[in-house]
Amino acid sequence: MKASLKGKYDLDKNGAAATLGVGAGELKLRASITDATVVKGPSMNGLVLAVEKPGFFIVDYNVPKKDFRFQFMNSVRIAEKKLNLTYIHSRGDNRTILEGALVIDPANKLSANYLLGPGNCKLKYTYVHKGLTTFEPSYDLSKNSWDFAVARNVYGDDVLRATYQTTSKALGLEWSRNSKLNGCFKISASLNLNEESKVPKLTAESTWNFDM
Repeated sequence: MKASLKGKYDLDKNGAAATLGVGAGELKLRASITDATVVKGPSMNGLVLAVEKPGFFIVDYNVPKKDFRFQFMNSVRIAEKKLNLTYIHSRGDNRTILEGALVIDPANKLSANYLLGPGNCKLKYTYVHKGLTTFEPSYDLSKNSWDFAVARNVYGDDVLRATYQTTSKALGLEWSRNSKLNGCFKISASLNLNEESKVPKLTAESTWNFDM
């Protein structure tokens, strides 16, 4: 049986989180906790349970809030192009999100994210250059603003990614690795250019995969 353990530490909030995932046939079972779950003795605070069938559905249950989040995925073909569809509903705040991604070819993809009710809509274009560099400009129709992201594969398993949000002037940098031999981790730094201090906020994640 395959299992994975992910740990995350947020230096800015001085908080930690962990997720344990276990494969059970076609399903994946996950349990996530935060430091609030254990700091003042074992409790249900921050505990989230999930069951997933990859490519079909994810159901999350927030134990202290008694709140469910449902996510359903499906794919159809339009004019020989693959269209990935996702439906997301959070029962607690009654939020429903519709997502669609049209894969034009291995290098080009168009995607949309629509929030029912307020009608917020985001459009994104993804272009992969020579399989190494990814460009992702996105446009938020409700805010009339652009966001930009660029990622570069280096040394095979490592990815460097930079993001910029024009409305909040938030700059993000990320270094991640996904390797069976050298492990999996992600180090992120974010900086709000509007703030006078200009002190980056740092987070670190690491994932361990093992057999049970």
